[in-house]
Amino acid sequence: MLSANRLTPFHLAIQVRNLEEARHFYGELLGLPQGRSSENWIDFNLLGHQLVVHLNPALGKDGSVQQIGNHVDGHGVPVPHFGVVLEMAQWEEFAEQVKTVVQEFVIEPYIRFKDQPGEQATMFFLDPSGNALEFKAFKDIEGSLFAK
Repeated sequence: MLSANRLTPFHLAIQVRNLEEARHFYGELLGLPQGRSSENWIDFNLLGHQLVVHLNPALGKDGSVQQIGNHVDGHGVPVPHFGVVLEMAQWEEFAEQVKTVVQEFVIEPYIRFKDQPGEQATMFFLDPSGNALEFKAFKDIEGSLFAK
């Protein structure tokens, strides 16, 4: 069985409508280093994790990945979504940087579950294909990430 004793990189593959659009968003706007690629996919280094965007022509030129919204702390959280848990200072810096490149947030940067177990900084935004990204941070990651 899998054990949580050692943190290892994850691999996530998502669908996009246009590889050049994804290359611009993830590589240029978010600054993720690019790894291998082909005519159908591109690897990106997401803070040591392997994010792979795969071309899905069925999405069409202006298509978008389908989502639902779930109510969390007064906001409609897009599902599915993915992201990374950052250190608080790193999250604060990233939040300021991303405000200059993301045209619209699904959920603007804020503190969720204020003064409760699991209090966290969070933000949600979409890539051009509609994939939802969440970046979050805790003052105490180890003590708060799985707080009840």
